[in-house]
Amino acid sequence: MISTKGRYALRVMVDLAEHWSGNYIPLKEVAARQEISEKYLESIVKVLVRNSFLEGIRGKGGGYRLTKSPDQITVGSVLRLMEGSLSPVACLEQDAAECPRASLCKTLTMWQNLYTMVNDYFDGITISDLTGGEEPGNNYVI
Repeated sequence: MISTKGRYALRVMVDLAEHWSGNYIPLKEVAARQEISEKYLESIVKVLVRNSFLEGIRGKGGGYRLTKSPDQITVGSVLRLMEGSLSPVACLEQDAAECPRASLCKTLTMWQNLYTMVNDYFDGITISDLTGGEEPGNNYVI
């Protein structure tokens, strides 16, 4: 399950992408548009800045902006940053101890495939994709 921090981080990134002009956008404006507490967004934005997804300046004319074009930032990268992992089970976490049952586990391959599918899906969607009117994955023509 994706936490509130992960979902709100995506909303901030999409909002900044929709208003992307190279200028800094005050967090107060993002919070108002997204109907999220500015105080709560401060903790999310701090993580995004520390990991170079956003840059910010204080004072008059200050705010936040994306460090890259919205089409260069994937949903997967934002979610992994905020969530730590998208692993469906503990044994697939990056620093997990080797499971003593791994060689006998009848479900391990299923969990590995799910993990791959989730990561591939979210890595295939950019912030730019979320700013358009189309739902990602539904842009085919018959």
